[in-house]
Amino acid sequence: MNLLNNALGVHERALHVKSRRLEVLAQNIANADTPHFKARDIDFKAVMNAAQQDTAMQATQQGHFAIGQSLDADGMRFRTPFNTSFDGNTVEMSVEQAQYGKAAADYQATLNFLESRVSSLRKALRGD
Repeated sequence: MNLLNNALGVHERALHVKSRRLEVLAQNIANADTPHFKARDIDFKAVMNAAQQDTAMQATQQGHFAIGQSLDADGMRFRTPFNTSFDGNTVEMSVEQAQYGKAAADYQATLNFLESRVSSLRKALRGD
């Protein structure tokens, strides 16, 4: 099993994070008319960097400033809107649809990469 994990690398985790991001963006779109709903997104780079690094940045002296905006365990952040609405909703449909399209393309690219990797492993195991 460890051989399979090493062969697929970090892509299994990336696929999980990208899938979760698609769900969050779909929730944003579904709640576009809900008063006081705050649009959220997942910071993919930060989640993947955190997964690859075991050590967190620490201040060396007490007078140093704290690190910027901290992430939740799942990398969730609230999105800052370009235009505010009167009802407090921060979902902007054009932004959400564009982000969803890009996230779907990224998800498909990761699936295609994993498919080619698994195909290569099958060929190697069969001796082709």
